[in-house]
Amino acid sequence: ISCNSPEAVKRLLENMQADLRSLSMECKKKFPPVKEAAESGIVKIKTIAARNTDILAALKENSSEVVQPFLMGCGTKEPKITQLCLAAIQRLMSHEVVSEAAAGNIINMLWQLMENGLEELKLLQTVLVLLTTNTIVHDEVLSKAIVLCFRLHFTKDNITNNTAAATVRQVVTVVFERMVAEDEKFKEPPAVQGNSNRRSVITLRPSAKDAYMLFQDLCQLVNADAPYWLVGMTEMTRTFGLELLESVLNDFPEVFLQHQEFSFLLKERVCPLVIKLFSPNIKFRQGSSSSASSPAPVEKPYFPICMRLLRVVSVLIKHFYSLLVTECEIFLSLLVKFLDGEKPQWLRAVAVESVHRLCVQPHLLRSFCQSYDMKQHSTKVFRDIVNALGSFIQSLFILPSAGNTSSTMSGSQASGQGGPGAAGAGSGLITQAAFEYRGTWIPLMNVSVQGSAKATYLEMLDKVEPPSIPEGYAMSVAFSALLDLVRGITSMMERELNKQEQEAATREEAEPDGPPQEPKAREVWEEMVRACWCGLLAALSLLLDASTDETATESILKAELSMASLCGRLGLVTPRDAFITAVCKASLPPHYALTVLSSSATNLSNKVYSIQGQSVQMVSPSSESHQQVVAVGQPLTAQPQGTVVLTAKNIQCMRTLLNLAHCHGAYLGSSWQLVLATLQHLVWILGLKPSVGGVLKPGRAVEGPSTVLTTAVMTDLPVISNVLSRLFESSQYLDDVSLHHLINALCSLSMEAMEMAYGNNKEPSLFAVAKLLETGLVNMDRIEILWRPLTAHLLEVCQHPNARMREWGAEAITSLIKAGLSFKHEPPLSQNQRLQLLLLNPLKELSNVLHTDIRQKQLECVLQILQNQGDSLGQGWPLVLGVIGAIRNDQGESLIRTAFQCLQLVVTDFLPTMPCMCLQIVVDVAGSFGLQNQELNISLTSIGLLWNISDYFFQRGEAITEELEREEAVLLKQAQDKGEPLNRPFHPAPPFDCLWLCLYAKLGELCVDPRPAVRKSAGQTMFSTIAAHGTLLQPPTWNIVVWKVLFHLLDCVRKSSSTADKEKIESGGGNILIHHSRDTAEKQWAETWVLTLAGVARIFNTRRYLLQQLGDFFKAWEVLLDHIQSAALSKNNEVSLAALKSFQEILQLVTPIKDTDKLDALAVMDIPPVLMESLQGSGPGRPLVRSDSLAERLVQRYGVQSSLPPPGEELDDSALWWSAWNTWYRIGTECTRPPSGGTNKLVFVPSQPFLTALIQIFPALYQHIAGGFSMEDLKKLGVILHGAVSVPISSDSSPFILPSYTEAVLTSLQEAVLTALDVLQKAICVGSENLQVMYPAIFEQLLLFVEFSCKPPQYGKMETKHVANAKYNQVSLRPAEWVALNYVPFAERSLEVMVDLYHKTACHKAVINEKVLQNIIKTLRIPLGLKYACPAESTWKLAVSSLLKVLSIGLPVARQQASSGKFDTMWPELANAFEDFLFTKSTPPDNRSIQEFQRNEAIDVQVVQLISTEILPFANFIPKEFVGRIMSMLNKGSIHSQSSSFTEAEMDIRMREEFSKVCFETLLQFSFSNKVSTPQEGYISRMALSVLLQRAQDVLRRYVEDQRLSGRCPLPRQQVTEIIFVLKAISTLMDSLKKTQPENVDGNVWVQVIALYPTLVECITCSSPEVSSALKEALGPFKDFMQPPVSKVQNGES
Repeated sequence: ISCNSPEAVKRLLENMQADLRSLSMECKKKFPPVKEAAESGIVKIKTIAARNTDILAALKENSSEVVQPFLMGCGTKEPKITQLCLAAIQRLMSHEVVSEAAAGNIINMLWQLMENGLEELKLLQTVLVLLTTNTIVHDEVLSKAIVLCFRLHFTKDNITNNTAAATVRQVVTVVFERMVAEDEKFKEPPAVQGNSNRRSVITLRPSAKDAYMLFQDLCQLVNADAPYWLVGMTEMTRTFGLELLESVLNDFPEVFLQHQEFSFLLKERVCPLVIKLFSPNIKFRQGSSSSASSPAPVEKPYFPICMRLLRVVSVLIKHFYSLLVTECEIFLSLLVKFLDGEKPQWLRAVAVESVHRLCVQPHLLRSFCQSYDMKQHSTKVFRDIVNALGSFIQSLFILPSAGNTSSTMSGSQASGQGGPGAAGAGSGLITQAAFEYRGTWIPLMNVSVQGSAKATYLEMLDKVEPPSIPEGYAMSVAFSALLDLVRGITSMMERELNKQEQEAATREEAEPDGPPQEPKAREVWEEMVRACWCGLLAALSLLLDASTDETATESILKAELSMASLCGRLGLVTPRDAFITAVCKASLPPHYALTVLSSSATNLSNKVYSIQGQSVQMVSPSSESHQQVVAVGQPLTAQPQGTVVLTAKNIQCMRTLLNLAHCHGAYLGSSWQLVLATLQHLVWILGLKPSVGGVLKPGRAVEGPSTVLTTAVMTDLPVISNVLSRLFESSQYLDDVSLHHLINALCSLSMEAMEMAYGNNKEPSLFAVAKLLETGLVNMDRIEILWRPLTAHLLEVCQHPNARMREWGAEAITSLIKAGLSFKHEPPLSQNQRLQLLLLNPLKELSNVLHTDIRQKQLECVLQILQNQGDSLGQGWPLVLGVIGAIRNDQGESLIRTAFQCLQLVVTDFLPTMPCMCLQIVVDVAGSFGLQNQELNISLTSIGLLWNISDYFFQRGEAITEELEREEAVLLKQAQDKGEPLNRPFHPAPPFDCLWLCLYAKLGELCVDPRPAVRKSAGQTMFSTIAAHGTLLQPPTWNIVVWKVLFHLLDCVRKSSSTADKEKIESGGGNILIHHSRDTAEKQWAETWVLTLAGVARIFNTRRYLLQQLGDFFKAWEVLLDHIQSAALSKNNEVSLAALKSFQEILQLVTPIKDTDKLDALAVMDIPPVLMESLQGSGPGRPLVRSDSLAERLVQRYGVQSSLPPPGEELDDSALWWSAWNTWYRIGTECTRPPSGGTNKLVFVPSQPFLTALIQIFPALYQHIAGGFSMEDLKKLGVILHGAVSVPISSDSSPFILPSYTEAVLTSLQEAVLTALDVLQKAICVGSENLQVMYPAIFEQLLLFVEFSCKPPQYGKMETKHVANAKYNQVSLRPAEWVALNYVPFAERSLEVMVDLYHKTACHKAVINEKVLQNIIKTLRIPLGLKYACPAESTWKLAVSSLLKVLSIGLPVARQQASSGKFDTMWPELANAFEDFLFTKSTPPDNRSIQEFQRNEAIDVQVVQLISTEILPFANFIPKEFVGRIMSMLNKGSIHSQSSSFTEAEMDIRMREEFSKVCFETLLQFSFSNKVSTPQEGYISRMALSVLLQRAQDVLRRYVEDQRLSGRCPLPRQQVTEIIFVLKAISTLMDSLKKTQPENVDGNVWVQVIALYPTLVECITCSSPEVSSALKEALGPFKDFMQPPVSKVQNGES
């Protein structure tokens, strides 16, 4: 609840009344006046409360009266009463209801109490409440209150004493706070530092005046003078006074800075006081014995005062330096003196702490430098401070400090003080962070947080005696001070430098021409660095050498690094190099011989500079430091030496060095040399080796005792190598000048490494090369400025004799080229050809290096360039192609292989992107790969590439032509200007055609290469390209192609083939087996001949339209046919067969359409159909890309010729074909003529495939000569066909051509022969009448072939063995050389063909006239007669079915022509054929199954059925003798056995039940169905019937007899069969009789039939079930006779 809320006021009133009541109660007896006063007070309060609204204000007005009772109470000096009153007074004060007057009264009362020594703590409390709750107390009252507190401070009671001290401090603070509040309130500009009377206090406001008086008196008191204002002080101590002064100065600096009165106090009173008080410390020398004459003992330095003075000084310097420049100079000089070795330990410690406080304020240090060091006649304060720190640190190492008897003892002391103790320090196990130098060991304590100076001894305000300082404390503070100093000034300068650079940059943007302003600040910075660097370097180097703690080392290195960087930024070369050298030396093992360092260090190490008369030597690293060894390695020197040791600290320094180079590379300038040399040596010792992109990775050392690394370092190495890389990556942020410094440094390092690597095969140092590469890679954006020096140096490296060195040179140069080309330059390389050629040039230079490993790298690089930048090489192509094509046969496979990979890539991916001028180079390069003899596969593949190239020419023909013609025009003009002819191969031809001719010429060379595989591949490619793309050539160019390229090639090949060696070639190289068909050079050349001929033929075929325009086409055709003939008749099967294939090819031509329509002309030119569609603009097919332009071009180019061809061309055409027919006939007669020699083994017999091909040519040829094909030609053809079919097969190839015995297949030759005949007969079929006279000739030919089934042809006098005959009788003849074919399938197929043909042509006049049908039957009779004796069973079956088919067509024709008599001679033939077949003389094989037997019987039945359907019904059109023979045959078939004895032969016939039944039925049918037209016929059938019935009676009777006799024994099988047959015949007869018209049946027959009945009945007793069932069937029909006789009569009548 706030003080003035109604509740609070109410409670205050209540409390006051309660206080007064209790007061009156207490004083009732002893002090009545007090009681009365209290009671009247109660009334007073009530009155005030009743009358006023603002009760608090009223209370304050009347506060003197209100307070009065309480003051009186205090006057009683009764403790209880006094306490009660003081409490009440405090309550009033805290509610701020005390007026100024009342306050004065209260203070006076308190003073009395104090003098009486009563309630001292309450008094202090009351004063504090009074002064802190309000500001009404001023001037004398205030001073009285303050004095009261001071006096209580000096009482004997300890508690009071301390409480009073605290109160004094708080009161002093309150006084100044009031002043600050007052200033805030009146916000007035700070007083001008005028020279007005500074003693005047009139101008100050009340609170300020109080503060002024107070501060002035404090100075008086410390100086032991009487105070002006604090009246009544009895005693005072200096220490307390100094503390109060310090707290005021420290807490309220703005008071002194804003009010000149106060500033005046500082200058006039405080500073002199301090200087005066310092004097004993200045004069004191430790160890000088105090003699009698020495001054009073007061003069000895007194710790409490000295320490407080230094605190005051620190505050003065910190806050009021600007006011007290001169004074501060004195203070600082004093401070420096206190660091002196002769001063007491504690003084030095406190001084160091004070210096530390300065060191953490860099702006202050800068001011020192500006105010002193840079002034003419002033002390160099800043330099002195730094040097003093340095010499202080050195002195600690050099002078054993007082009380240090040995480091062991001091170590154990230290353990008592700060940090962990040095347990067992004597044994050398130093666990604590420490410095150690030449036996002196100083522990390092954690004294303060970085950047803040937290002091220990400056805070010991309670100590009177100087404390004992633990060993190492002073060192630790000095160390921190040094580090903070460096950190402070460097970071301050860096900040401001950066700010300045930014401002400069913005200023330059604003006014680019403005003069650069040389900043004033820079001079200050340079001066600061100059002043401090020597001292810093001396101290830091010493500390670095002595440090045994990683953290400390890190801090020292960081400091050296910052300094080096700063010096670099400010352009101070000497100090920069000095700091860098220090770090470099620390990185390397002690006394490591490194020339760069020693030279730059000499001028430093000889410097001896003095600090205040003490000479300080630059310390060189001592080698005996106790450091953990982490690596042992080889030094990098030309002469092998022992190993060197790296310690953890070396590695740490190395990291700093890396850090320096990485972050501050821009300021290193010429000291790159130092840094890089050092790094190179370290990298070498650690055994790092370069890997991809120049990054160094841990590798294995090669020579000497291998590098030994501890695990600690092993884990560090990747980090180090990473930082090394980042270091060179950061070179991209360097400016051009710094970059050149770096490159130069690396190049000279590399030169040294090369020097060392000469003459020994020791592993070279690749550091410089690797890093040149890395630097180049990250500076691609400005590569031009460093490319030439970089690559020139690397090219030298590539020629170095040391392989490892060389390899890295190449690695670097190729990586750079690749990176350069893939980098996104501005402008891009495609627009900056100069840069592109600059980048590619070193690649070309590498071709001059003779080392193959380098060439390999070069080519691998080309490969990668192609893969990545192939699209954008532009004008760089000739250079790249030159590199690829620079191959020689002596170079070895792998190089050629790599080069070739490049070429492959070029051809597959980059032809479209290169200028067309380069295409010819590509062709040449590809050709040279084809001709090299190191690697066959490459030769072959390069031929494939030539094909791809040609394909590309074809697709991009138009674009290439345009570009080449443009180029050509330029070249022509240049040539004319020089007056020379244009030098180009195939010159008069257009440039695009020349490109093709170059390609063909290259392929032509390859076609006659000594290696067969190359020839083959080149040939195929050449012909494919000419075939596929020849349309693009101009007609005159074709002339060159035909005569100069194609026929020239054919001649060469024919010549080489005929002269080739017939010696067998042994397997190539022992591991490649050569197939027997290629094992002589002759055979290999044969293959080439084949290919070439085929290729030329194909071109003649596909391009005939073009070639015919050339004028000498007929001549060319004849030459070609001549080549074909000589090849066909060569004694090499392969060549001869291929010749025919080519022959076939040139015949499959379509005569060009004689039409004006250009499109058709195009069609002939072999343009893909899709193109045609797009031309006609119809059809759904989308046109090909750019198709129109191509087609239009073709039309333009060939348009003239595609119109009507000149008359007489048809003549030309037929002449060509007849010339072809003559060639064919010549080849055919030559090769089918049988040899005259007889059994001579060496006869050349043409192969089946050859003959097949030959015959297959005929159909194609016939198409063209059909018009003039005469009977004579047909005869010629027949001779050849017959001859071809008769040729036997050589026994070794028979398994491939002959089918196995079980299948009946035609050989392809036989197929071809039939096809040829087929073509002819089809042609005749659609041809004119006069052609049809050829039909009989064809039948004749076919019938000849049909005969082969039974009697194979003979080939000359050669012995052959017949496969077909070997079927049953397996008689092996003498193994002949030749095997005749199985002609059965062929004959059978011919038979089928013949049947078909007859089917079509039966009615033709020629066929009828020439008795073709008779000839057919005559021929068929041979197999029919042989029947089972045929070589193949299928033959006679086919003969039967053919006969049936032929008759079904031929018989009607024969009947029609019956009158003409043209068929008379046929009938007897036919009858003989039937007879021979149905009752054959040959016996079936024994192993026949029933099923087979039944099948054969079915065939017989078919023949009988034919007779019954086709012959007998038409008996009146047929010669009688023929019908007679037929009837007798039927009779013979139906009557089984004429005799009762059975021979085997009859057995067969007897068993043909079905056949007999059909014969019988037919006989009956023929007997009953017709009105008997001639008595003779009737006689035949009647005779037949009665004989039959008679026979039936006999058989039945005999059966019954035998049955009875035999009793139980079964009858023989034959007899049973016979009886069954007879029974079946009877039932058949009954059926026939029933079906027949009654008038057709002779009465006699009925009688005989009925007479059978009783005999049948007698058979019923038989035992055989088969007989019984047959009997049942025979008896059934007799029911029809069971009728009354009347119907019989009626029938007879009717």
